[in-house]
Amino acid sequence: QVQLVESGGGLVQTGDSLRLSCAASGRTANIYAVGWFRRAPGGQTREFVARIAWSGGYIFYGDSVKGRFTISRDDGGNTVLQMNNLRPEDTAVYYCASLRRFRPIGNTESHFDTWGRGTQVTVSS
Repeated sequence: QVQLVESGGGLVQTGDSLRLSCAASGRTANIYAVGWFRRAPGGQTREFVARIAWSGGYIFYGDSVKGRFTISRDDGGNTVLQMNNLRPEDTAVYYCASLRRFRPIGNTESHFDTWGRGTQVTVSS
């Protein structure tokens, strides 16, 4: 089993930056990729934000965050989401998720099998 814990959320103003981190533990050798999703207030589904392979390559971004958000893997083995130029529409609960090896690869919720509990990001106008 893999466990994921997010950190770094908070309340910021439009144009500010935030850095989210996702720490994975357990059977991390089974992880192919780690992704970030978000659920906006009142939203029914989670929107894809970004994905990175456990090895650090094969990076993908959702259209709404391209050019503002950057996903990376740090030396401590965490998956980091650097969010710049934040907007009120970025307000959401942000979730870290992992995609297991030898499973279909994609960027929808159904492709990811393990989820963290989420961290709240609020951007005021």
